[in-house]
Amino acid sequence: MSIKKIGVVAIALCANTAFSEESKPFTMDAELGLISTTGNTNTSSAKAKLDAKQDLKHWRTNYIFEALYKQDEAVTGELGGVEQTTAQRWFSSVQADYKLDDKHRGLFIFGSYGKDRFSGFDYQSSIALGFSDRLFQNSRSHLDYSVGPGISFNKIENPEDGQDAKEESAIVRLAASYLYQISENAKFTQTFASDVAVESNENTRSRAETAISANLSSKLALKTSLSLVHNTEVPGTKENLDTQTAVTVVYSF
Repeated sequence: MSIKKIGVVAIALCANTAFSEESKPFTMDAELGLISTTGNTNTSSAKAKLDAKQDLKHWRTNYIFEALYKQDEAVTGELGGVEQTTAQRWFSSVQADYKLDDKHRGLFIFGSYGKDRFSGFDYQSSIALGFSDRLFQNSRSHLDYSVGPGISFNKIENPEDGQDAKEESAIVRLAASYLYQISENAKFTQTFASDVAVESNENTRSRAETAISANLSSKLALKTSLSLVHNTEVPGTKENLDTQTAVTVVYSF
């Protein structure tokens, strides 16, 4: 099996492990944002995200899929314009936690796989396992975390002479998720995850999202978010940090 497939296989293993028990209803947030502009510059962009959670007798599982696409068309008079894709990426992950008690302690297995057309990487994936728990909880907020060892797999799109296209490195995965209920109809969330490379010259990949959501109805919410993706080691002259600011509509199942 190729390294490229390992992240996908890890995700499938997590999903199969969770669904091996009797299936129960799970919650899902489907998020969508669309932007279109016309005039001197025609642009269209779409952001989509699925965040599903399932809580079984022995397993607690979180599935995430997100995608971004952006296309620009510069109008050049009578000749029309030239269409150009300026952003195209997707990311998926699964984390399955085996419950150690009836609260929040667990042992987790995690898998992720993502592609970003303009990052310089053909793909980036990782697998990890370790310990998860809730650090604190009160009437309005809680903070969950997970930590454990793993392996990351990257493939560089256009490697330089003498450079290996495929990279494999040991990591320590650190992840945290914070929620603060501002009011009955509004909440603040902060997520952070980092695959920290054990070796100093290897790539550390980090992802974070800061968001505020306000309910429009029992099922519908408006969400404003700032997302960051950071790689410490990038190919060629690529930027280390990608940012994304979005306003999206979220439908809860």
